[in-house]
Amino acid sequence: MKTLLLVDGSSYLYRAFHALPDLRNRNNEPTGAIHGVLNMLRRLHKDFQADYSACVFDAKGKTFRDALYPDYKAHRPSMPSDLACQIEPLHACIRAMGWPMLIIDGVEADDVIGTLAKQAVDADMRCIISTGDKDIAQLVNPHVTLVNTMTNDVLDEANVLAKFGVPPALMLDYLMLVGDASDNVPGVDKVGPKTAVKLLTQYGSLQNIIVHAHEIKGAIGDNMRKALAWFDTSRQLITIKCDVDLPIKVTDLISQPQDIEQLIRLYEQLDMKASLRELRQQMDERQSELFAAGKISGIELQVGHSPAVHAGIYQAILTEAEWSEWLLRLEAASLVSIDCETTSLNPMQAKLVGISFCIDSPHAVYVPLAHHYAGAPQQLSMDSVLSTLKPWLENAAKPKVGQNLKYDKHVLANHGLELNGIAHDTLLQSYVLESHRPHNMDNLAMRHLDIKTISYDEVTGKGASRIGFDQVAIDIATEYAAEDADITLRLHQVLYPGIQQEERLNYIYREIEMPVLDVLYEIERNGVLLDAQLLQRQSHELGKRLCDLEQQAHLLAGQPFNLNSPKQIQEVLFDRLKLPVIKKTPTGVPSTDEDVLQRLALDYPLPKLLLDYRSLAKLKSTYTDKLPLMIDPNTGRVHTNYAQAVAVTGRLASSEPNLQNIPIRTSEGRRIREAFIAPPGHRIVSADYSQIELRIMAHISQDDGLLKAFAAGEDIHRTTAAEIFGIPLGQVDPEQRRYAKVINFGLIYGMSEFGLAAQLGIERSAARAYMERYFARYPGVERYMQQTREKAKRLGYVETVLGRRLWLPEINSPNGNRQQGAERAAINAPMQGTAADIIKLAMIAVRDWLHNEKLRSKLIMQVHDELVLEVPDDEVALIKDALPQYMGHVLPLDVPLLIEVGSGDNWDQAH
Repeated sequence: MKTLLLVDGSSYLYRAFHALPDLRNRNNEPTGAIHGVLNMLRRLHKDFQADYSACVFDAKGKTFRDALYPDYKAHRPSMPSDLACQIEPLHACIRAMGWPMLIIDGVEADDVIGTLAKQAVDADMRCIISTGDKDIAQLVNPHVTLVNTMTNDVLDEANVLAKFGVPPALMLDYLMLVGDASDNVPGVDKVGPKTAVKLLTQYGSLQNIIVHAHEIKGAIGDNMRKALAWFDTSRQLITIKCDVDLPIKVTDLISQPQDIEQLIRLYEQLDMKASLRELRQQMDERQSELFAAGKISGIELQVGHSPAVHAGIYQAILTEAEWSEWLLRLEAASLVSIDCETTSLNPMQAKLVGISFCIDSPHAVYVPLAHHYAGAPQQLSMDSVLSTLKPWLENAAKPKVGQNLKYDKHVLANHGLELNGIAHDTLLQSYVLESHRPHNMDNLAMRHLDIKTISYDEVTGKGASRIGFDQVAIDIATEYAAEDADITLRLHQVLYPGIQQEERLNYIYREIEMPVLDVLYEIERNGVLLDAQLLQRQSHELGKRLCDLEQQAHLLAGQPFNLNSPKQIQEVLFDRLKLPVIKKTPTGVPSTDEDVLQRLALDYPLPKLLLDYRSLAKLKSTYTDKLPLMIDPNTGRVHTNYAQAVAVTGRLASSEPNLQNIPIRTSEGRRIREAFIAPPGHRIVSADYSQIELRIMAHISQDDGLLKAFAAGEDIHRTTAAEIFGIPLGQVDPEQRRYAKVINFGLIYGMSEFGLAAQLGIERSAARAYMERYFARYPGVERYMQQTREKAKRLGYVETVLGRRLWLPEINSPNGNRQQGAERAAINAPMQGTAADIIKLAMIAVRDWLHNEKLRSKLIMQVHDELVLEVPDDEVALIKDALPQYMGHVLPLDVPLLIEVGSGDNWDQAH
């Protein structure tokens, strides 16, 4: 099927004129609308491979509609002189670019477009219409689609219905009801879009509404009856003519070669330096092709090359004129790749050194702003660049793509800018497609583009000799930074189609990962308040405890030794005390790792004491000592970083500090949570999913016993104990419940009978008997495990309920241990991954609710299956009451999700 591309030039002309800055050439002649329209045309030719194309403009003078209705467009002011003077040079540029251009007297551009679109459909062609005019939606059908390059909207039949509430076939009826204010065509008084949709949905068409007008009650009915005589006229005004007598036919609309010499003359007159540079680059590339083909000589090649062309395809923006031109490009672009170069990896502390952009790969630019080294060229003022960039950065309708844009969003926020319009993130695209592989740009570029990128180390050096990016020479920085923007755009063009092809992956990406990016940014920005003095007191107490344990260890060993030295511990335990060797390291010496110490601790006091010492030492060094040092001096809070693209299962990873690994099984660990406090007048509220993975297991396995137990609200561990021990529910004692809890959680992690025996401290035969009884009572679980193993081996991955793919590279490994490990992961991954999807959906739902209701409560932490909020006292009751509702219904399961909510002055009290 061939394609016709039609451009509503008049629509874009006005929009570009009003949307873009007042750009002027050296003669002070306005050029902004020209920049905007030409950039849009270049983008369209690249985005849509059309067989035929045309740019259509309104003709001067009146049309048949003016004769039909003298007030048609009567309220419109005459064309501004600054726009009128741009028409002739714009038309000249369009012709020189090779675009067929149509201007037909007596009708509007819409009518010419409608006629050509009909010809295309009659000829069994596909027609794409680029416009910002909603009236043209009446032309949409299975062969005709609208695109708006300024908003990135695509209107096919489904999207017209989604946007306006009626299908394209009823758009004319819809417009007649609501009227067209832009053309001064009245509709029915008091009938707006919602009422129009309601009436058309009820009656099916305007004609049917007219037939039943006498039945419509109230003011709307009265106004409808008054408008009946007007409808014949409004239909003629609003209907796009599709039978205009044209001097050409569709197959005549073949693009012509660019008149490069004429374009160069025009671009020079208009001072369009970036366009000139691209044009000259094209000339050089063409000359090189001719030389390679033997069609020109080396001398002709040298003559043909323009010295004005940048040696590479990346450019540093160093002048106001260059920056003004690029601002226009950004405004007109349908998608822009953006990347920030900064002073730090800490997102809350980092400051800008420069910004890179890419619109059309492989051309990209770098805007240096704060390079400080001897001989550095004059750079644009950071304040000036950021102030002029602010409207575009903060415009949600201007789509941006980047690699890990959450970081860039923080960096720009440090300068008082809000990065909106994050449409895509290649880090997250890679994560959704290949969660098990590296997602950094260097890896992605090599894997998907076969490109070896410039590394950060190559630019800044390593170790003690490393310099800050602000010390990097601008020409080197430009190659590195612009490449980042260029490669990011190329990666998006490769990765995103793979996501779009899979409906479930597209849902994970568009409805979970991309919205969660914004939620995580907010949580990180909010931070959490810490009681530093309390932590310091705890650190002091832990220090005393560690000294006591060290003395006890020396007594038990019969000599002093370093409790932090594996070598000295090994000598004491195995050489001096002659304890049994459990396992050896790769070098052949007895191991002293945690697993060994735990097994020895069952029979000997010193290994138990060493475990206690290690546990307390880690608490002290990782939390009580370190957390106060991590308080941001500007906010007085700790700001963790949540990485989305780390865990294969979709779980978030917290770092700097890691808030997800604070031990809660010991009193010392729980005390650390006491230091996470609410400010005066606030409370900490914690909402935690209870036994979420077991509930997901019940849903996925469809085991009747588990489904019934959860539906009845039973204690699942007590119920399981009653089943496997064959006793009434009321006779289950705490120890039997503990056994059942280990079995329940162990099996969803694919635990073997050997692992279960070790966990419970029982013989393997007993553990095997428990597992057999469990599967006899819950056969759906065993069936799920077997089917999951088979599916994983067949596909190489398993899926969550929503379709997130959890890859298992070792599932068919010839190494038995690795394969068994992958099988265990396959069993648990759908549950852990679904739990990750649920908590992310909950974060989105809760954040949206807080925003929509304009509440002052805010999310401050996400830890495993728990959301933590900082809540003003007067909102505590509302928040506690609403959280189970918002968190409990984000994903319908066949068992209820239970959310436990608590509150307190600190995190420990709340949870």
